[in-house]
Amino acid sequence: MHKTSDLNVVETRALPSPAALIAELPRTEAQSDFIARAREEIHRLIFTDDRRFLLIIGPCSIHDPDAGREYARKLAALSKEVADRVMIVMRVYFEKPRTTVGWKGLIMDPHLDGSHDIPAGLRLARTFLRDVLDLGLPTATELLDPITPQYIADLICWSAIGARTAESQTHRQMASGLSMPLGFKNGTDGSITTGINAIKAASQPQTFLGINLEGRASAIVTTGNPNCHIVLRGGATSPNFSPEHIAQTEQLLAKAGLPRAVLVDCSHDNSGKKPERQPEVMRALLAQITGGNTAIMGAMIESNLFAGSQAFPQPLHQLKRGVSITDGCIGWDETETLVREIHSALTPRFA
Repeated sequence: MHKTSDLNVVETRALPSPAALIAELPRTEAQSDFIARAREEIHRLIFTDDRRFLLIIGPCSIHDPDAGREYARKLAALSKEVADRVMIVMRVYFEKPRTTVGWKGLIMDPHLDGSHDIPAGLRLARTFLRDVLDLGLPTATELLDPITPQYIADLICWSAIGARTAESQTHRQMASGLSMPLGFKNGTDGSITTGINAIKAASQPQTFLGINLEGRASAIVTTGNPNCHIVLRGGATSPNFSPEHIAQTEQLLAKAGLPRAVLVDCSHDNSGKKPERQPEVMRALLAQITGGNTAIMGAMIESNLFAGSQAFPQPLHQLKRGVSITDGCIGWDETETLVREIHSALTPRFA
């Protein structure tokens, strides 16, 4: 008999069940209380007349947990200084979508050596998230693989669905069952309608294939996630953070019966994939806000200990500490200056 399945599969490695991993690395009562409060705060910033600004900021991806913890400590101290006007949520990204091939993130390859030790990656992700939460920093991540949320979603305060996956039915269904506020990015072609359709789909009840906490294949039935919003990240042909683009987004949201809530990603196509231009994009948003725009409720910035990015793969001992191995970032000194500038510029909102 001819073999008709697994023709290209070399190995199948069993993973610990989500329940087993959560029991091994549980969240504390204090962490649970903090996550619930942070999610509620984020909801208020997005959907009510709360005037504070939501700032999702941090490394493009976490590849060195020790350097990531150093960054988190600095960010936690800064967040306390600006908390009256700016709510800082740290980017804690463990999964990276690749256009072709490349390092797929800490969960998939935690040792950065192609060994793909996913159980170690999941343990490392949960440990790192707990460390960030203990600093008093809310956590943000992009959820890419539909199985991943069962392992880490209980420790996430805000999540994103990226431009490559916003059109995916699988990811819209997954989002419908998530418990935190979530931003859908516009499509890679710049289509805002893609993100809006995703919000509408994710807000509705869905039934789909997934796994339960015991790791068994299951039919997952959801009520829909009412806390989804749009994220503008630019498109292949142009950025989309100008007053005209924001106004167009507001009109499309209103036409769809959705709240006028817009978060702008200052990186990716909005910065022309030049990380040093992110502050320029942020200042353009502040000009719109101080000019009276009330729809722009937040922004996303890629930031690390040091500016730029470095090639990967390369020998691990040659990697520079605190420098991204995925998208380029602005460095800490510029981050600190920019966050204080945002705080100062928002003064008229609180007059």
